[in-house]
Amino acid sequence: MNISRRTMLLGTGALALGATIRTKAHAADFTYKFANNLQTTHPLNIRLKEAADRILEETGGRFQINIFPSSQLGNDTETLSQLRSGATEFFTLSPLILSTLVPNAAISGIGFAFPDYDAVWKAMDGELGAYARGEIEKKGLVPMEKIWDNGFRQITSSEKPIASPEDLKGFKIRVPPSPLWQSMFTAFGSAPTTINFAEVYTALSTGIVDGQENPLAIASTAKLYEVQKHCAMTNHMWDGFWPLANKRAWEALPEDIRAITAKHLNESAIAQRADTVKLNDTVREELTKQGMTFTDPDKAAFREVLKQAGFYNEWKGKFGDEAWGILEKAVGTSLT
Repeated sequence: MNISRRTMLLGTGALALGATIRTKAHAADFTYKFANNLQTTHPLNIRLKEAADRILEETGGRFQINIFPSSQLGNDTETLSQLRSGATEFFTLSPLILSTLVPNAAISGIGFAFPDYDAVWKAMDGELGAYARGEIEKKGLVPMEKIWDNGFRQITSSEKPIASPEDLKGFKIRVPPSPLWQSMFTAFGSAPTTINFAEVYTALSTGIVDGQENPLAIASTAKLYEVQKHCAMTNHMWDGFWPLANKRAWEALPEDIRAITAKHLNESAIAQRADTVKLNDTVREELTKQGMTFTDPDKAAFREVLKQAGFYNEWKGKFGDEAWGILEKAVGTSLT
């Protein structure tokens, strides 16, 4: 039986992506909620829906995952709280936002650390990812083995284009709720403002901030091109999404269901990574058609400003020698 990748189910007044029950004899033994902050058209939700369908099928209808996209259960801060309490069983979250609970989870988000995807996956599927998962587990959450991709982040603006670090001075930029983002843009002389993603479009359209930074795929799926004129391809940090489970809810599942669930979430993570790269590679042309203009700044100039401002030394001290050493080993260079 073929299940549409975008089957929509109504649940508790919100639009949820739910796996269709394949057995008519009984309902699922376990029904869990899986929250995220992305639109239904983003590769994460498409692949997550596929994983939920396969999990339901392979467990013989015993485990149903209902997906709640687009921050339907609350903003990132609220949903993380729900995950910790068990009100929501699964949540995908950026390691940088997760750092409000797990400080060293943000190690993968150091500005201009990763030159390309090869370096990212070497780190996140290797020692750096294992280190981050260990830190997350200490806080009572269960991360899956494979992190999903968000992409390299770019800076968009409503008025002036960003062509050099000088253009960021005094620039009012929206950043997610994470100290690392605040610190980096403060080092550039910007005026970073913390706003949850659910409120970003409104903040840009009303002029509360002049710009924001996200991968191109999000600028497209969230229609940020409607309220932003320019995009600077800075690649200033790589960002992903850890699939996180509430520990009590996870351990309540039988061992075979946990194994099936982890297998399909990790397999879908690999497929979603390829989707996101493809989307980010093609979306620049689409955004240009929507009226956005692009600059390709010299990334080394931005990195040098951060180095001179003491940004890297500051965060090496905060993360500690162990975490910093694992990061530098993965990227193959000294950041300080």
